Amino acid sequence: MRPLAYVVLLLFGSSSLFSPSVGDPRVSEAGILCLKSNVTSTANVISNFLIVMREVAAKVAEDRWAYDSITSPLPELYALAQCHGDLSHDDCLLCFAQSRTILPRCSVLAADSGRLYLDGCFIRSDYYNFYNETIDPQHDMVKCANQTSVSADQQAQLQFADKVDRVLRNVSAVAPKNKGFAVFEEASGGGVAGVYALAQCWNTLDENCCGECLENAMIKARNCTPGDEGRAMNAGCFMRYSTQRFYTVPTDGDSSKLGIIIAIASSIAAATSLVFIGAYVGYRKLSKKREVQKKFFGVPAIVRKSNLNFNYELLEKATNFFDDSRKLGQGGAGSVFKGILPDGRVVAVKRLVFNTVQWVDDFYNEVNLISGIQHKNLVGLLGCSIEGPESLLVYEYVPNRSLDQFLFVKDATRILSWQERLNVISGTAEGLAYLHGPCGVKIIHRDIKSSNVLLDEDLTAKIADFGLARCLDPEKSHLSTGIAGTLGYMAPEYLVKGKLTEKADVYSFGVLVLEILSGRKNSVFGQVSGSVLQSVWKQYKSNGLAECIDPALKGKFPASEASNVLQIALLCTQASPDLRPSMSEVVEMLNDQECTVPVPTQPPFLNTNLTPDDSSSSSNTNTGISNQLTNPGISFASTISLR
Repeated sequence: MRPLAYVVLLLFGSSSLFSPSVGDPRVSEAGILCLKSNVTSTANVISNFLIVMREVAAKVAEDRWAYDSITSPLPELYALAQCHGDLSHDDCLLCFAQSRTILPRCSVLAADSGRLYLDGCFIRSDYYNFYNETIDPQHDMVKCANQTSVSADQQAQLQFADKVDRVLRNVSAVAPKNKGFAVFEEASGGGVAGVYALAQCWNTLDENCCGECLENAMIKARNCTPGDEGRAMNAGCFMRYSTQRFYTVPTDGDSSKLGIIIAIASSIAAATSLVFIGAYVGYRKLSKKREVQKKFFGVPAIVRKSNLNFNYELLEKATNFFDDSRKLGQGGAGSVFKGILPDGRVVAVKRLVFNTVQWVDDFYNEVNLISGIQHKNLVGLLGCSIEGPESLLVYEYVPNRSLDQFLFVKDATRILSWQERLNVISGTAEGLAYLHGPCGVKIIHRDIKSSNVLLDEDLTAKIADFGLARCLDPEKSHLSTGIAGTLGYMAPEYLVKGKLTEKADVYSFGVLVLEILSGRKNSVFGQVSGSVLQSVWKQYKSNGLAECIDPALKGKFPASEASNVLQIALLCTQASPDLRPSMSEVVEMLNDQECTVPVPTQPPFLNTNLTPDDSSSSSNTNTGISNQLTNPGISFASTISLR
């Protein structure tokens, strides 16, 4: 074993010699609150968050608490972090490190504020100055234990409640005069369990505000009796009682022995604090960390072996520091900005949302997949930046933005002609056929839709956003995978049963074609009369396909050609994947006027009875999804990822 491993083993092994109350950073989650803010300008949210948290981390390492803010550029951002008064310096660092991994669950980087209460520390990020807040009646929390070891005897319960009241009153009275912190206990006796209490105000409050906050918290926590435990979590303070001793302040009987142990432990921790923190966090989330590291650390090697690496500061300046005026679009994976490089090249810079396993997965996919493929109907990846405070992808700039801006924006300045629409359809089909074909391994996009088809200066279609793409071994008939994509474009066998093949892209392409030709968005599935797919199918059955064409074209299209293309779209959206053509066959049907278009035999709407291999053994989860999707109130506008 390497020497470093011995140090880690020593730290964990020696922990068995300590009292359970010693060296415990108390990282159990007591409560978390996520609130949507009213921030309208989010251009600098990520950079402001990183700056503030960097300052907070530095101060916590020194003082065990910190607050910091940034007011320019907008939006203003305020943050506070504080450890409870009984935690050692090292335990404080551990608690803070854990809180920093949980807080992004509130999507604070997407302008959601967050409050996180761990049993040993607190962290908050918000878009207004909250430092003097004591109570927040609308959002303050209380958490009571479900179980109780207190006797069912009414007299015993009253005695226990009195004991809880006394210890809570004591810490409420002492803490405001003791830098906001106090602990107190009453030993067991008379058949009634002992009670231990802790009170902690945030250091931004003065003595009076601290007392006000704890008085309110005491009332809430006291109402948890006869439960074994109660926690009150206010905007300005934290209070807890328990029948188990949970804090680390030593009693008089063992203070000398405990002081020696702490001194020894601190000496070891001083030399190995980084190892200890890494080992602890790794111990808590080992499997998840390994998955993230395996995917993330593969990216730099790919980048450094090529000419894909961009300097972060260069891209920051190219986008005028991600100014709102340069913003091209906003999606689930991040924002896209127009950038001008020093050599005059115009690029699109995708600023990625991060801090989740899915982000690492999507980033790796885009770099690994797109950097190896080139096609006139696929958006080209020029490079990426992975060493700055956030990760960026750099694409070729496509000036005419996305297809949905031409089809669905009211009073659009440009109406696509029939030939332009046909060219977009053919280009998209050729791009997909390339992904499904000559790459050796099939690449399935999984999120073909109008907003992911970009148009260049010649209105040539270019497929974008490969964050959800997956490689499929050609020897496998299908791949079971977590469901990801956009409702309304997802193939029924994939949505209901999780079976992913290239035919899922074919289905999405068929929906896209129907939208392009009809000028209508397939927005609501459950409302049959409003479904584009259902409307076109009905017109097909009554020999009136040409009537489905967008009225904005004012009849300026060849009826027979329009019917053929609509028929191809219906072939692509048939319920059974076996009945859908491949994308190479679709390209042939679109480009060869002499090619006979087969007759579609299945209606293109989601029905579990029409999916292949249907059986009564379908899982409850899938049935639940199916039932929800047939609800008339379900909209198909959102992107989902069920992993």
